[in-house]
Order: sequence, then structure tokens, then C-alpha cells
Amino acid sequence: MNKLNAPRWNLDSIFSSIESPEYKSALDNYKTGMEKLENLIKTSSRFNFCFWLKGFLDAKKGVLELSQSLGAYAYIIYSVDTTNTAFLNNISLIDELALRLKKIDIDFKTILVKNSKKLDEFFERFPEYRGHRFLIEEEIAESKHKMSAKEENLAGSLQRTGGDAWDRLHEQIISNLKDADGKTFNELRNDAYSADSNLRKSSYEKELLLLKQNEIAFAACLNNLKGETLTLNKQRKWKKPVDRTLFSSRMDKKTLNALIKAIEKSLPEWRKYFNAKADFLRKNNLTASTPKYINGKAEKGLAFYDLFAPMEILEQDKTKNENSLLSKKWTFEEAENYVIERYSSFSENMGNFAKKVFQNNWIDAEVRPGKVGGAYDEDFALGHQSRIMTNFTGSFSDIVTLAHEIGHAYHFSCLKGKAVDFFSYPMTLAETASTFAETIVKQDMLKKCGEKDRLQLLDLDLQDVSQVLVDILCRFYFEKNVFEERAKGELNAQDFCRIMREAQEKSYGKGLNSERHEYMWAVKSHYYSTGLDFYNFPYAFGQLFAVALYQRYLKEGKSFAETYRQILSLTGSMNCEELCKKAGFDITSIDFWKSGIEFYSSRISEFIELCKGKSTAVTVKAGSSPKTVYESTPAEKTETPAKTEKPAKKMGLLQRAEILNKKN
Repeated sequence: MNKLNAPRWNLDSIFSSIESPEYKSALDNYKTGMEKLENLIKTSSRFNFCFWLKGFLDAKKGVLELSQSLGAYAYIIYSVDTTNTAFLNNISLIDELALRLKKIDIDFKTILVKNSKKLDEFFERFPEYRGHRFLIEEEIAESKHKMSAKEENLAGSLQRTGGDAWDRLHEQIISNLKDADGKTFNELRNDAYSADSNLRKSSYEKELLLLKQNEIAFAACLNNLKGETLTLNKQRKWKKPVDRTLFSSRMDKKTLNALIKAIEKSLPEWRKYFNAKADFLRKNNLTASTPKYINGKAEKGLAFYDLFAPMEILEQDKTKNENSLLSKKWTFEEAENYVIERYSSFSENMGNFAKKVFQNNWIDAEVRPGKVGGAYDEDFALGHQSRIMTNFTGSFSDIVTLAHEIGHAYHFSCLKGKAVDFFSYPMTLAETASTFAETIVKQDMLKKCGEKDRLQLLDLDLQDVSQVLVDILCRFYFEKNVFEERAKGELNAQDFCRIMREAQEKSYGKGLNSERHEYMWAVKSHYYSTGLDFYNFPYAFGQLFAVALYQRYLKEGKSFAETYRQILSLTGSMNCEELCKKAGFDITSIDFWKSGIEFYSSRISEFIELCKGKSTAVTVKAGSSPKTVYESTPAEKTETPAKTEKPAKKMGLLQRAEILNKKN
């Protein structure tokens, strides 16, 4: 334990080690289970399909539980001890076994398609599997976008030296970049959050220089990756790359169009926020940006390197306010009590779950050498338990991270009692519970903080949400246009810079001044991952859906807690439209998404007023209408969320290990 009493997790209830008899037995059972599935595949034509399918699904359940749990365990032990060669070799072993299971899955889907007309009879004979109809029909629909089994296996093998290799090259270059003083690229990127305005600007300039020096290699990576995707999508009969992402997101194109249009309509509001922050930074000498003069007028907007600039003015003695909740150093015990208290304020069930997480040592929070950065939640089918990795330094943002990751774990707990098949849900819904949990925590913090902290918390909130909406829209525009142009021919670094400039202008507009970042295409790691096309709009979906649920909580009070738990329990059982309809929302409507964005419009208005030094806000409590009233004197406070990206759960373990630390 360190001086903050940040703990290490206890894994004994999963496996004590990779050398333990329990782990070796699980590996043996995993292999034996796959052998049984392979034999069932070979003999499928000898049996009545309905009885064969039941036997296969029964056998598959245990194999999936072992696959999921062994994979999760292999990754988490490596993530806190990345120099351990045995752990890395174990990840490689699990990945090899996963490829074997993938081949079984391809063969299984081929059999399903051939016998799809017999499914009604199957569900009639075996009613215990009626709940699987959605998943089975989804597998049949997905199989229509597969090549032959032989071609899919070949594509999977070639991807290791194709798309995955280009991804690794990008990561290797980025992770080894250093400036003239030996500062790493990621350290330069982190300076964007520094209170030193000159450091923010100089690090931004160094970052651009390093990226430009390597633009040929980065462009080759991205050009070839997107070319490979287009080639495979054509063979798999996807009309557009976004169609594949919509399918995996269990989301209709009509919903995506409504979401994008709603964000586009909100852009003028976000530009007001960016301009208000820019004015505040200039007025208080908190920026090194020197705006250009156009037609005799100074341009408005933030410099790109000021997007994450702190809104903190130090007192004349240059010390931080000791009473500041943002500045104080929290012990892990204080963080634990705070999260449990806030979870319990929403529901006893959620509060008790948080207690269980802390009391059973499910969290590894100690910062130490060899441990990856960031944070994640990993769930285990065996024993239906979770483990959370974070790096606790005692800041308020670490408490928000804890709330976020425990929110993911709570989501998984709501699926207890269901078959392992239902544990996989799309990213559109995966971020909902975590964002909702953050909202509960930050709502309370804003009620307790002083006015100076309030301005900073509002900025952190809007900063986060603007990234999830405005920057995500920018990424969506960029990737969409890259695919369209790549379908017509090869692209080079100048092409990618031009497309990025166009995307930033279309999304940020006059919210940014002329100091922009045309090389963001070389920074964002998700552009370079073969399985993550359009790894952007699901975050906007999760953010706004969580806000919609939170607004219902404000209206209904504690009675909403059970409704919320039920909604989470269904996330693996249906598509987004059906699930949201059960919650009373029509997500194909622009108005739904606009209502979520309007939740932040009031915060933008308050932020602008606070920047002028005029007012603060009163927020009504749960059980009443969520309206915000402005007063000329300090009063009760509002709320903020934040985003912590983590690797997709279906990704290969080695790939996950490579991208966990990538800056999002």
C-alpha cells in the first residue's frame, strides 16, 4: 500500500496464478470443450437439427465462460506487470486458442444459415432457449456478411501481417517519438492539461513537428489499413464501412442520422463555450495564444492547445486554496466512502454493490512501475465478478474514474443469472452505466464546491462533453471522408491533413482560432485498428442516453432505480432502438437527442456567466423537474460527466495490450 492507501486487488476467487492447479484445469477444460464443439460441428448432419442445436448451445455455454474468463484473467495480470514475460506468453497462448474458437464460430454460423427455417421448431421444442432468438437471428444476419469459412480463416491469418502489422507500426513509432530534450510523445500530449500556458503551446508545436517528420510512415499505415478494410467489406457485402459498425452497435442508420443531425444543430452552442473559455484565458493571462488579425479584427476562438487548459487563477500568494475539493489530496478510503455514499443516494442496491467491490478487494489502484496507465473494468463470467484497474493519485478526477469503472461493473452485475451469451453488449450501451455513475458523483460535488471550483468543474464537464460530441463529430466526418476518397485511390499525408482541416472547420468552426491540429489523424489510435472503424459515435450515443436516463431520475426520484437496473439487465438481449423504447425513448427522433444536448445548454449558459463573474445556478433535486434557475448570488450547484475510453471487449488480447495506453 502507498501513502494514499491505494490497494492491490485480490484475484484468489478467480485464479491464484497461472501456475495454479485451478488455472491449468480451466485451460484443459477449455481445450476439451472446444474439441467437443469441433466434433459436434463435424457430425451436425447426422442428427436432427433441433436436438443438435440444443446440444451445441449447451456445450458452448461452458466454453464461452472459460474463454471469456481466461482471456480476462490473462489480460489483467499482464496489465499490472507488463515486464513479466510469462504473462505476455500466456496472453499469446490465449489468443491462439481464441482463433480456434473463432473458426468453430464461423462453422457454427454456416450450419445455422443452412437450417434457419427450422428455428421456429427449435424454439417450440426447447422454450428455455426462446430468449436466445435475438442472438441467434443476429448471428444468421451477420453470416450474410461473411466470406466462405476458408476465406475468413485466411483473412484472419493475413490480418496479422496486414492490418494488425500497420497498427503495430503506428503504435511503435508513436511510443518511441521523443523531442530534442528526450521528452516522449505521450508526455508532450499530456502537457495539454498543464496550467503553464507556455508549456502547452511549446509542447503542441513539438508534437506537430514530430508528427510531420514521420508523416510518410503514418500515412502509409492509414492508407493501407483503410484500403484493406474497403477490400474486405466489399467481399463481405457491406455497402459502406459505417454499415458494419452500425450492425455491431445494434443500431439503425435512422438513429445515427438523428444523432448526427442533433449534434450538428448544437454546434453554435458549443462554439459559444469555446469562445467564452478563450476570452477568459486571455483576460486572465492564462494563454500563450496570440490571435491573428483579420480585416483589422482579432480572431476569436480557442487555440487547439488550450482546449484542456485549466480555468484556475491562483491566489496572490501562488498557493492553492486548501478548502478546494479539487485541490485536496484524497486518500483511497475517503474516495471509497464518497463513491459508496453517492451510489447509495441513488439506490441501496447500487450502494451495496459498491461496498462489495471495495470490501472484496476488486480494485487495483496502486501506482507502480510496470503497470499500464489509465483505467478499465474487466468482467468475469466465472463467479460473475469484476476487477477494476486504475491508478489512484488522490485527485478528484481519480474519484470520477472510480465511479466510472464501478459503473461498468454494476452494469455487469445486473446481468447476473443470464447466460454468458448475453454478457456481450455494444459500446453504444456499454458507456451508459459508467456515464450515469459519473453524473451522480459530479452532481453532488458541484453542490458542495465553492464558486471557483464550480467554474473549473463546469469547464471539466463541458470539456469532456464537447470532446464526446464536437470532437467525435469531427472524427466521424474525417473517417467518413477518408473512406470515400480511399475508395477512389491512394491517399498521402497531404490528403489526410486536408481532410482533417475540413473536418475541424465543419465541426469546431469559429470555436477554434487558426492554431489548429491538422495532424490529429496521426494521433488518434482508433483510426489504425482494423476492428474499430467509426469508433466514435457510440460514445456520443452513450453520453446522451445516460443523460436522458438521469433526467428521468430527476423527475421520478428513487423509484427510478429499479427501472434503471432492469434497463441495464436487457442491454445484451435486444437492439438499441428496442431497449430505449422500453425506457420510453424514441431514439430515431432528432428531438430525443436534442433534449439530451439541452441538458448541457444550461451549463454552457452558466459557464459563460461565471466567466463574466456574474452568476451561479440552482439545480432542483431528484423528484422534481430538471430546470436550472439563475441567481445573482452563489447557491446550489449542478453536474458534470467525463469519459474514460477502454479497449473493446471482443478485441484480441495482444491488440488490447497495445492500445490500452493510447491517448483518446
